[in-house]
Parts: sequence; C-alpha cells; structure tokens
Amino acid sequence: MKILYAIRGTGNGHISRAIEIIPLLRKKCETDVLISGNQADLELPFRPIYTLGGLSFVHGNNGGIDFARTYKSSSIKRFMNEVKELPVEDYDFVLNDFEPVSAWACYRRKVPCIALSHQSSLLDKNVPKPPHKDTIGSFVLKNYAPALFHFGFHFSRYSKNIFTPVIRKAIRQAERTDNGQYVVYLPAYSDEHLAEILGTIKDTRWVIFSRSVNNIEQSDNIVIRPVDRDDFERSLVSCRGVLCGAGFETPSEALFLGKKLMVVPMKNHYEQRCNAAALKSLGVPSVKKINKKKTEKIIEWVNSDYRIEITYPDITEKILNRIFEMFVEKKLSKEKWSGKFQLLPYKDFY
Repeated sequence: MKILYAIRGTGNGHISRAIEIIPLLRKKCETDVLISGNQADLELPFRPIYTLGGLSFVHGNNGGIDFARTYKSSSIKRFMNEVKELPVEDYDFVLNDFEPVSAWACYRRKVPCIALSHQSSLLDKNVPKPPHKDTIGSFVLKNYAPALFHFGFHFSRYSKNIFTPVIRKAIRQAERTDNGQYVVYLPAYSDEHLAEILGTIKDTRWVIFSRSVNNIEQSDNIVIRPVDRDDFERSLVSCRGVLCGAGFETPSEALFLGKKLMVVPMKNHYEQRCNAAALKSLGVPSVKKINKKKTEKIIEWVNSDYRIEITYPDITEKILNRIFEMFVEKKLSKEKWSGKFQLLPYKDFY
C-alpha cells in the first residue's frame, strides 16, 4: 500500500502532529509527504516529496490576518495548476491534514481522501461554537479541503470520531518545572506592540517568541526570542503560564503540562473563535485582543493560580490503525468510491 500524507503548512499545529504521525505511517506502508503553505515557524524534520504554494493566509501585526498581503501572496492560477498536476492517482488514498491542493486533486480525480485534522472536528454539531454565527468561516471549514471521511482532534472527545490531541513525545517525556516566566506566542501581533503592553505588567517576566528577530533581545521584564522548536519546548515545559493565540497545538500542550493558560483568538478567524469557545467551556480564560484596556484582565490572570491539567493519552497509533482497518475492512477502492465522491457531512464509523 502507498499513501500520500498531505499537511497544511500554515500554523505550527499541523507540523507538530506530522512529526509524530509520519514515523507511525511509515511503519505501516510506503508514505510520501506533501506540504503546502509557508506560515509555520517549525521545520518539518522529514523531506517532503511535494512542496507547494497552496492557499494560506498571512499574519498581520495587529491581532488578525493581513488580508492585503494574503491576497498578494495568493495565486488562484497557481493553485489550480497544482491541483491539476498533483498525481494523487498514484496512491491508494490520501490522508489529509486540512491541505487544499491534494484534497481538491482527489475531488477532481475521484481518489479516496480521508481527513485527519483539528478542523475536521469543527464540522461536528456537538463541538462548542462561538455565540455569533460566521457564515463565511463555516463555509471555508466545510469546503477548503473536502474529504470523503472526517476524523478530528479536539480538546475533548465531543463525538466518536473526535480524538484528543496528539502530544509530541518531547513534551510527554519532559520534566515539568516552574521558573516563574510566562511564554508568549502571538504571531499576529508585532513585537513592539506586545512589549509595550506586557512591559507595563511589572514583576512578571515575559518571554515572547517572534518570527521577526534572529537574535535574543531583552529589555527590563521582556525577552524576545526567535522561534526555535527546541527552545520553545524548553520554555514551555519550564514556564509558569502561556499567553498564546487560540490555535490548537500550543493550548493542547499547555493543558497537558498543567500550565496556566490564556488565549487571544485572532480577529476574523472562525476556527480560533471556535477553539476559544471550547476552551472557555473548560474554564480557560481569553481576551479578544491585546491592548491597554485588557491589561487588568491579564494582570488578574497572572495573579491567580488557576490552571487546568488534562492527561491526554497517547492514542495516535490506535487512531491510524482504525483508519487503515476502515480502509481494508470496507474494501474501499478507487473504483468503489469513484461514483460516490461528494462533500459528505460528518459521519460516525464506530
């Protein structure tokens, strides 16, 4: 059996999962890797067979997406050419982590595509959602990377086909300490803005991880460090608290480590608003933005000792086994699926 594992390169969560999943896949069958997009700060320690432009957004400096830069960096013509030229028919099936090129190539050529991503979980009606509907955001989640079957990851098991997060072995095996520092990872804000706001909260040491610097910069209670996977892991396991975006991987690791956690969902980002709603249901505080008006709420969080620790089991290999069993047990083939390929609603397979 030969499969293609396709990863979206926007954000670090997809890369973090891939680091754990790829070795397990290669134990089971011949596995090629595809990555598209270029907004991740972590490097994939495996050489992809395909590195594509795909479709992705660009972080801004004021808490949201830079739509102008996103538009300039996007090329529909390039994307369509990548979809047309990607040889997905060479694989028994594609395992897709919210990656659009391979998903639409499968749709075009009737090749089995199985979604295994955090975004897949957000299609389930049982998952917490923000109070205000986002029609465009919901449409993007459903159609950005279409698949025949969806398996998802989330902070809790809201449904049978939603699994708890993939926690990296480096985090699972690390010795947890508390040096009193607070790790900050908010790539949608500029370093200057974060330093200005957090610098006013004295007697607290903030370690800001930034994609804008190449060397460590320090001033008073603020340290700005370039993003490095090993450095970030060491800081995460040894810190007191984490202030980060409402993504999925970093909040999951903070919860697993029992660190104090506060999230700041990106503006105009439906997925992060959904994550913030789910975290709120677990008791994790959030602020809509980082500015002077929110300083008091951040200080209140710093002064509290409220934290949540969730022991996420290591079930990644079991999840992959279930997917392969489904593929073999149901005797799913390109021929059988070819007449049924469509945008299907979320389903249970247990």
